[in-house]
Amino acid sequence: MDKAQTSFHRREQALRRKHVRMSQGYVTKLDRNGLIVQVPDNKIGGFGLGLLLRAVLILMVIKVMTLVWLGEPRYQAHVDVLSQGALYERAGAWVMQVDPVTRKLAALLTPTPG
Repeated sequence: MDKAQTSFHRREQALRRKHVRMSQGYVTKLDRNGLIVQVPDNKIGGFGLGLLLRAVLILMVIKVMTLVWLGEPRYQAHVDVLSQGALYERAGAWVMQVDPVTRKLAALLTPTPG
């Protein structure tokens, strides 16, 4: 009886997981027997990737605006000070170092006397 109870519980849990997944979206398909079945939609989690891209974009905007505000020599001096600090400060210095994309975007935003 214990084996039957365990088997039932396992099937019940699988059914509950399937229902939760189907509540987040499903598609109707034709299976190999010719039956029309509804199966959970296999959505790939794009939320994490989108969040990562937004974070990178925000960081890039902060870098560019700081570089425009301070100017490259003062900005580099601040990054050099960070690179002499603790491990997390060195990691921050590595992230905040001036890269070619940041330099080009800052050049576009820097006011030119004219």
